[in-house]
Amino acid sequence: MNSRREFLMHAPLGLAGVLMARDLGASDVGASGVAARTGTPGAPVPRPLPGAAVDGPVLRWVPTHEELVYTFGGAAPRQRIVSGTRIVTWTEDCFDGAVKTAADLPSQKMPAGHDNPQTGPFFVEGAEPGDTVAVHLVKVEPARPYAVSSFGPGFGAIVGTDRTAMLGADLPETTWRYDVDATRRVARTTSADGAHAWEVPLSPFLGCLGVAPSMGEVRSTIVPGNFGGNMDCPEVRAGNTVFLSVNVPGALLSFGDGHYAMGEGEIMGAAIEGAMNVEVVVELIKKVATPIPRIENADEVMFVGTGRPLEDAARVAFKAMVGWVRGASGMSDLDAYQFVSQFAKAPIIQLVDPEYTVLVKIDKKRVPARR
Repeated sequence: MNSRREFLMHAPLGLAGVLMARDLGASDVGASGVAARTGTPGAPVPRPLPGAAVDGPVLRWVPTHEELVYTFGGAAPRQRIVSGTRIVTWTEDCFDGAVKTAADLPSQKMPAGHDNPQTGPFFVEGAEPGDTVAVHLVKVEPARPYAVSSFGPGFGAIVGTDRTAMLGADLPETTWRYDVDATRRVARTTSADGAHAWEVPLSPFLGCLGVAPSMGEVRSTIVPGNFGGNMDCPEVRAGNTVFLSVNVPGALLSFGDGHYAMGEGEIMGAAIEGAMNVEVVVELIKKVATPIPRIENADEVMFVGTGRPLEDAARVAFKAMVGWVRGASGMSDLDAYQFVSQFAKAPIIQLVDPEYTVLVKIDKKRVPARR
């Protein structure tokens, strides 16, 4: 197995996992050794949830390339933290930093198995199975003045793969380099023949954020599951909080795969990919499990469902949302089902990974108060 495509076509399938939230405002704390920030002033972000501690310990740590990891589970912790720690760090891009120009092809530049390198794992002291870690995303900012995207033969939503077999030749492997204009908050590229150009507004987020899976599993950073992982969800961004169930002692949290922007569906299999400066606060919530991925801010509650076929991914997220509305309002199952059917929004997040992901979200102010 010597390519990303081959791994994706044969990787084992998984499920999904994240829950409940509070968040804090941004800080200008920097990290010694972190790549220079491009700066993204005025970026619109959701209103954070109130209440997370702002006076906890601070860990400033930038991994060397040799300290990056390429799985969820199976890697020794790189750092140990306590609940409330603010982590100020940096993440590499999904191409392991090897793809820099439009002439660079991932199949020729990247070592096998080095997709989506992760910063971490972080061992959270006191975390045990049945607990939850809340990851408050304070800053997620481009760390380079460029980013890249690519297409690999046999990988994508509307081309033939070994799961969707079609006659016809593969499209050629291609790379696009995007130059970042931090002042205008856009990334700009050109078509392969140079005849066309376009700009994409910056909307940075982390494609991967996860903990070690249960049952001692070791999963590739290509895969989403009930441990979080490669969800590729644009809501994993500054101002939001992601909640993940603890499956092993210490949780073993890690994150990476920075996306400067991405269209819904990620249909070619790559976003506008780049290194990130990242600042998060990690909170341990004891004796609260998180069976289904959840993201929250002051305005919205969201669930990430994963699965194949796509409708099963949607069912996972919709069922979780019906349960949340029932619990928050005191409605019956049927009334909560009706409520969600009228108010939910459900963008397709990605349909290229071994499991697809669908996001279901609701405006919390629409939910009737419990009586």
